[in-house]
Amino acid sequence: MILRYSRPEMVAIWSPETKFRIWFEIEAHASDAQARLGVIPQANADALWKARDVAFDVARIDEIEAVTKHDVIAFLTHLAEIVGHEEARFVHQGMTSSDVLDTCFNVQLLRAADLLIEDMDALLAALKRRAYEHKDTIRIGRSHGIHAEPTTMGLTFARFYAEMDRNKQRLITARKEIATGAISGAVGTFANIDPSVEAHVCAKLGLEPEPISTQVIPRDRHAAFFAALGVVGSSIDNIATEVRHMQRTEVLEAEEFFSKGQKGSSAMPHKRNPVLSENLSGLARLVRMSVVPAMENVTLWHERDISHSSVERNIGPDTTITLDFALGRLTGLVDKLVIYPDNMLANMNKFKGLVHSQRVLLELTQKGLSREDSYRLVQRNAMRVWEEGADFMTELKADPEVTAVMSEAEIEDKFDLGYHTKHVDTIFNRVFGD
Repeated sequence: MILRYSRPEMVAIWSPETKFRIWFEIEAHASDAQARLGVIPQANADALWKARDVAFDVARIDEIEAVTKHDVIAFLTHLAEIVGHEEARFVHQGMTSSDVLDTCFNVQLLRAADLLIEDMDALLAALKRRAYEHKDTIRIGRSHGIHAEPTTMGLTFARFYAEMDRNKQRLITARKEIATGAISGAVGTFANIDPSVEAHVCAKLGLEPEPISTQVIPRDRHAAFFAALGVVGSSIDNIATEVRHMQRTEVLEAEEFFSKGQKGSSAMPHKRNPVLSENLSGLARLVRMSVVPAMENVTLWHERDISHSSVERNIGPDTTITLDFALGRLTGLVDKLVIYPDNMLANMNKFKGLVHSQRVLLELTQKGLSREDSYRLVQRNAMRVWEEGADFMTELKADPEVTAVMSEAEIEDKFDLGYHTKHVDTIFNRVFGD
């Protein structure tokens, strides 16, 4: 992933240095377990830990791999150079490369998931704060992009909070899904390594032993993990798209914070564009892009092939780094989003009371008119508002078929904005439980 859309802590999880450090821990812990079983001498197991604080030479490992054409063998060769060839004689005893590669990959995904969950907590805090700040800020709700009925900006933030809270649970579930390791040897039969070695290594790395592996950890786990990340990406896109709509010149109910010295266009000095939310929509596409390849990785030949390997070397770092950056950017966007309550009211009143049509419709049915006749009367007056710019309440008061069953006071009562917000507290209690 390019540095422009990366944050250091997540990038560090996927660095060669981190990978080789995890490989070392897997091998060293496995050797400890093998020594306890009497399979290898304790002295050889102890000797491996001489590399505990040594920085592995990535360039040297790459140099060896250029000859061996095998990354795990290259690492083991370099490890032997550090601790001594005789001391490293029993390293990797009974293991296969996938024991190291798959267990390491899951450790990295676990660490990435922990960061993403932290990111989600920060985003949820920002959404909750803005929801309570604008709990009673009236704005028009839209369906199909067209004015529907009044809602509040607080409910918009609360809706996004609830969605992201579900996503947090998905991330927690995804983390649990991926928290397994396998040290089961060739084709996963434990023929050359005792299952207790796997249990020991997994316990040291915060994993559970994979109940049944082949020569690899089953990739349905990884498919579920990346699918969860894809859903989070779509939710980011959902929020970003709402912001992009609100910032349109014709709407301008909210806009991204525009900092001092910021420029919106190289050609038009007046511009203030929703660049952050547009960027988030793009980043969400990259996150979702990993879902299908992860699904396709589930299908492998027999006990193992490596068709999944090149895919995961890309989507592992790229997707988690991108999502980490996107969640951080979205949190900042929400935290500083500028809200324009007056513009919200102006937009809602653009069609002079039209948003109250359902209340009038329902009242006419309560007065004894059929639903069909009630709909016809309300729509007839509503169309004059659409087509002639008339005032909806005035038109209703001038319609003899309406006033035959509703008084002017009853008509006016149906235009009370408070009617639409009377259950906001109930909804907030459902979402936040406060």
